[in-house]
Parts: sequence; structure tokens; C-alpha cells
Amino acid sequence: MPRYEADENISEKVKDLSRARQSLIEEIEAIMFYDERADVTRDRELKYIMMHNRDDEKEHFSLILEYLRRKDPELDKELRENLFSKKKIEKLGD
Repeated sequence: MPRYEADENISEKVKDLSRARQSLIEEIEAIMFYDERADVTRDRELKYIMMHNRDDEKEHFSLILEYLRRKDPELDKELRENLFSKKKIEKLGD
């Protein structure tokens, strides 16, 4: 995991947030890998396994996102404003 500041200067809270955020990145990458593999394989059984594994990664992603939402008040605010909104995408955000 990349560090931009000296490790001894970073609080344990920020280290944990960084660990969770890095894990979120890795879960998204895993979803992408499985999606691509499922898309190109012609073997039905292998496709099923790849799609199943991809969907497991989505669960992992959502658990980490929920952890981050609970630990990061500003992220919580943004998620509450934007997720599951009925507004058009271009109307969300600043």
C-alpha cells in the first residue's frame, strides 16, 4: 500500500482507513477481473464460477464500503446524498 507520509506520523485511525480504502480498490479490481473472465469464456461451468466469484467480491466491496461509511462522517454524508437518489446523475453532487 503506498504511503505518502512517514508511517510513524500517521495515526492508527488513518492507517485503518487507508487499509480499508486499499481493500476497496482491490475488491473493485477483483470484480473487474472476474467480469472480464466470465465474459470471454465459452465454458458454461467456468462462466458460472467466474460470475459467482465476482458476486462474492461485490459482497466484500459492500462490507468495506459500509465500514468506511461508519468511520468517515464526510463519506457518510456524501453517500446519503447520492446513493439511491431518484435525481438524474447530472443533478447530483456540487
